Amino acid sequence: MTTVNLVKDSLRAHEPDDPWSIVARRRGYQHLLVVRSQINFYYFWEKRWFFVAMAVGLALLTMPQPDGLTREGQIVLTMSVVATILFVTEPVPLPTVALLIIVGQVFLLGLESTSVAKTLMTDSVLFIMGSLMLAVAVVKQKLDKRIAWLIVRVTGTRTSRICFGISLVSGVLASFVGEHTVAAMMLPVGITLITLTSKDPKKVRCLAAVLLFSISYGCSVAGIGTPSGGARNAIMIGYWKEFFYDPLNPETRKFLIDYVSWMAYAYPVFLIQLPFVTFILLKTFKPEYRHLNRAVAKLRQQIIIEGPMRPSGWLAIGIFGLILVGWIFLSSDFGMGTIAVTGAAIFLIAGLVKWDDVNSGVNWGVVLLYASAISLGVQMKDTGAAQWIAETFLAVLAPLGADAGIGLWAAVSALTTIVTNTMSNGAAVAVLGPIVLKMAVVAGESPIVLGFITAVSSAFAYLTVVGTPACTIVYASGYLKTTDFLVVGWRMVVMSIIMMMLAATFYWPLLAN
Repeated sequence: MTTVNLVKDSLRAHEPDDPWSIVARRRGYQHLLVVRSQINFYYFWEKRWFFVAMAVGLALLTMPQPDGLTREGQIVLTMSVVATILFVTEPVPLPTVALLIIVGQVFLLGLESTSVAKTLMTDSVLFIMGSLMLAVAVVKQKLDKRIAWLIVRVTGTRTSRICFGISLVSGVLASFVGEHTVAAMMLPVGITLITLTSKDPKKVRCLAAVLLFSISYGCSVAGIGTPSGGARNAIMIGYWKEFFYDPLNPETRKFLIDYVSWMAYAYPVFLIQLPFVTFILLKTFKPEYRHLNRAVAKLRQQIIIEGPMRPSGWLAIGIFGLILVGWIFLSSDFGMGTIAVTGAAIFLIAGLVKWDDVNSGVNWGVVLLYASAISLGVQMKDTGAAQWIAETFLAVLAPLGADAGIGLWAAVSALTTIVTNTMSNGAAVAVLGPIVLKMAVVAGESPIVLGFITAVSSAFAYLTVVGTPACTIVYASGYLKTTDFLVVGWRMVVMSIIMMMLAATFYWPLLAN
């Protein structure tokens, strides 16, 4: 039976008003076949990177096994390469990649599904899930205008001071809540100041760039400040514990980095960068207005009309303060993830947020994605794949004199910066973390220092719109161009790397000892 006959039989089985029947009657069966072929071509073209990734994976699995690498390690590396291609090109939803990682461990590595499931739900994953739920509860309180008014009351009306104030407030909030949440909450603050200054976007082009980048870059540099500032931080903490901590060896307790310890390492790095963020933005985009008197006066009128803050707002602030205290003093005993989930439960019990809001506001696919990435990282360690890559990478760096010390730090930072500008910072740390930590062992470097270099460098996603959620959110305002990120982003990268290298050279070794 020919293809045309098959199509005809299919059409007869449909109702007269079926779309395919209408097309067939009006334009003929041959045209229908052309349309279907075009649809098939479009599908394969849209999914082309998925098929490319599968082809690359098949080629890597069938190639000769490299010296020093086990068969299981080769499989894990293949899965990592395929996952990275899918992370960058996104031919399928990213949670789909997470599912493929999970089933790949069962079918390709021959692991029991129960064993794989245990590597998925760690305290780090629980912490990420709880933090996302808390972020929804905080945004629900709609504190944007009051935050803007608080900033200008402290800084005054001078544009440069307002920009620094926005970066500072965005940063402090993002270091505890997460940059994507704060960027979404602070974007109305920036747009309010812009629109109250002028309704014509052309007259506030540079002012808008400075204010909006103050939000996104303030959030980015602050995301490293605390473990709750980003998933990448929780992922690195989980790797340190998984790779180096031994309950029977008291000396390995230094690898149990808690909330306060992380802040001691990273928070000063964030604070030192803030003045330079404002300086770079003001030099790159010179604002049209040196003072925002008009915008501040209008903002004051709106705050007066709305009246004092509701009791629910103060209650939300108090609950989050208690959660922060729990992270600082109780995380070593109960885990940061347990405290985060407890806080989310308290918000729900208090009626400050509904489950429907949490359910719709939390991207559960992101939780699954990070869980699978961490699970794959554990397999990279267990199969020796991370060790093999670390030794190979160091062998390449050795002729350049960059296989230890500052040279190695710079190479790891550059590699992480490149990767994090092409995928999410959490995914970047999930992929590179096991490799870098094994590299530290082989090179005789401190896994703590090199781990922090990786985590901090993952925040240097200043160059692209998609590098970080904060950049994507401010770009969605319509005031920025994609080229703006490149113009100012390279300056930010240079500044951040210098600040981090100074901290790694002079400050972090003091804490490690």
